[in-house]
Amino acid sequence: MAPRPDLRDGLPEGRPLRVVAVHAHPDDETLATGLALAHHVEAGDDVHVVTCTLGEEGEVITPALAHLEGDGPALAAHRRGELARAMRRLGVRHLFLGGDRPRWRDSGMAGSPASAHPRAFAGAEVDEAADLLAALLGGLQPDLVLTYDPWGGYGHPDHVQTHRVTVRAVELLGRRATGAAPRLYVALTPASWAREDRRWLARHVPAGVRSPAGGEARVPDPDDAFPPSVVADDVVTHAVVDTSALVRQRAALAEHPTQVTLHEGWYTLSNDVAARLPGREGYAVWPAARDTLARAQGGVPA
Repeated sequence: MAPRPDLRDGLPEGRPLRVVAVHAHPDDETLATGLALAHHVEAGDDVHVVTCTLGEEGEVITPALAHLEGDGPALAAHRRGELARAMRRLGVRHLFLGGDRPRWRDSGMAGSPASAHPRAFAGAEVDEAADLLAALLGGLQPDLVLTYDPWGGYGHPDHVQTHRVTVRAVELLGRRATGAAPRLYVALTPASWAREDRRWLARHVPAGVRSPAGGEARVPDPDDAFPPSVVADDVVTHAVVDTSALVRQRAALAEHPTQVTLHEGWYTLSNDVAARLPGREGYAVWPAARDTLARAQGGVPA
């Protein structure tokens, strides 16, 4: 397969691009799109992150901070600080959806008590949230907008909602704008990359490595199911491949210690499953990729 074009392919040359990534919680920006953000910062582009909630329901893997888990306001305040430091490491500008105090909060996983909170982001009216985001994007006038695939990477309700809200906001912006609407990309991983990453992890993750909370790192088995963001190679139309940008991405991830444990070339989250930092990210233009993705995956969420 020929190399995939970069995200700037076909966009204006001779000036910095403006890139905006929209994410659900602190740390998502660096985990899901951190390489692209770092890559565009290194290229001299103007890069922004919009975060929709403060991550009040996140699990805490740092023993010294374990008391924050379950204490929504305290954890939110701490993760706000982690996010601010990570944004400085990435070299990007940051905004919350709805102002300095986000309008919505972390919904937790589907069926959790947090999902029934009246301000749970997953329960927000899509058009209301999209109107806010469209106004924000209208002020920034981005060339590129990055967000999750329709499954939100792995199915978190706030990630899925972020996809819906971002897609709708870009639609609204296209109707209102006098110029061209921004190009919207969703993050996806080619299946061949995912298989290669598992082989790499099997060779490079030592046995017996433990997280700060005491769990032992686990390498996924070759036959373990992949998350829905791993798709057939031909669905992924664009890529950022830049191992030099890993320096910024790793530095930013290191500022999210309640959520991420970093190792050499890989990391773990609260589930202790090892994941690679490969210096590459895959994307597809939305909604152009919708039909191809639906055929490959047997449909996409509404």
